[in-house]
Amino acid sequence: MIKRAVKILKATIGLTSNRKELLPRLPFPVEVKSLLTDFMEVSEIPYADNLDGYVTVEETPGELFYKKEGEDLRIEGPFLELIRTASDLRYSLWGNLGFLCRYTLYLLEKKHRIHNFHACALFDEPKNRLFLILGAAGSGKTVYLLSGLLRGLKLFSTETVHVQIKQDQVTWFMGSLVDNVRWGTLIHDFPDFLPGEPPPARDHEWQSKIALDLSSYRANPVELANLESVVVLLPHIEQGRLGFHLSPIKDPRQAAQALFDNVSQRLTETVILYDRLPLLGFEEKGLAETRLAALRQLVHHESISQVAAVLANPRDCWGDLLD
Repeated sequence: MIKRAVKILKATIGLTSNRKELLPRLPFPVEVKSLLTDFMEVSEIPYADNLDGYVTVEETPGELFYKKEGEDLRIEGPFLELIRTASDLRYSLWGNLGFLCRYTLYLLEKKHRIHNFHACALFDEPKNRLFLILGAAGSGKTVYLLSGLLRGLKLFSTETVHVQIKQDQVTWFMGSLVDNVRWGTLIHDFPDFLPGEPPPARDHEWQSKIALDLSSYRANPVELANLESVVVLLPHIEQGRLGFHLSPIKDPRQAAQALFDNVSQRLTETVILYDRLPLLGFEEKGLAETRLAALRQLVHHESISQVAAVLANPRDCWGDLLD
């Protein structure tokens, strides 16, 4: 058996396999399926007996097999064939929508009490202010991300934003610096970010994505604490919509619910790996209770200046928020 270990933010994970080619090759390249679109860095560390979790992947004939005992997971199956025939390798063991991404979110919460927003984040350095834009694919995160960078904000994360709450101290950790962007978005709305490579044919520009490395726009600190303010936005961005409409969520119970739903979504949903293996979400009763308590505490923290829903078009998405 071949052993390897990785560290993602604070989570440490041991990986074992009977086939070397089934283990991830580091560093991950910048591509659409890469974990670099989820996390700032995936680094290799020495294998040890005191890691946060362990995963065994074994190449075997026949049906897929998956078993979880505590933080030890075992997955068996004909992976070499599955890799060759899968329709979308983002939903794979090491893909950005697959197993290791979700297992890492689980370990960060379970072992380190770090909660992980499906969000992008932009840092206003002069005002010591963080903008946290929540939402799944299609909500408008990329519009906020790219338009915010053009307005001089600094990148803190493209897709996953990590926060740890200890007593009255709130610490934010830098997330991914690579974003999967539709070619059509770059061509028609943000040509300043077009890469040097040629775009796809016109009839595929809205179906094709590119992994855009935005690390040159990143903020200097990889951790933020003692922020002057944090603005949390839940956007719905539509072409053709008139104006900018901000609806503050003033009831802290509703604000905590919105944050809880966002943090829980990728952690708890069931996805299908390699078109064949349903991977159940990593949810536990105690974990959910701890998460809810932490997010309730967060919305009451003095640094949270606003939680609000936004309806806008791409051009007007910031309204007067940057004033």
